[in-house]
Amino acid sequence: MGRIKSTLVKRTAKLIMLKDSNFNDSFEHDKRLLGPTMPSKKIRNKIAGYMARLARMKKDNLAREKRKEAQIQVINQTPEYDMQAV
Repeated sequence: MGRIKSTLVKRTAKLIMLKDSNFNDSFEHDKRLLGPTMPSKKIRNKIAGYMARLARMKKDNLAREKRKEAQIQVINQTPEYDMQAV
């Protein structure tokens, strides 16, 4: 089971991600970018971890949508057979 993130961490992470697009799904990368702007190491790590998780979830959702669109295209391209003619 995961730990519950505070509203402060969630709100701050979402605001930072909206303002700056340099963040990605790597915790270490996000931590380095946040380094000088955070008041403490503990808060910086929590926010960087949550941002990495948000980026990963966004990437997974995009991949899931692409797979779904590909499946719909395959379904639309399959020929329909007339069962009465057989």
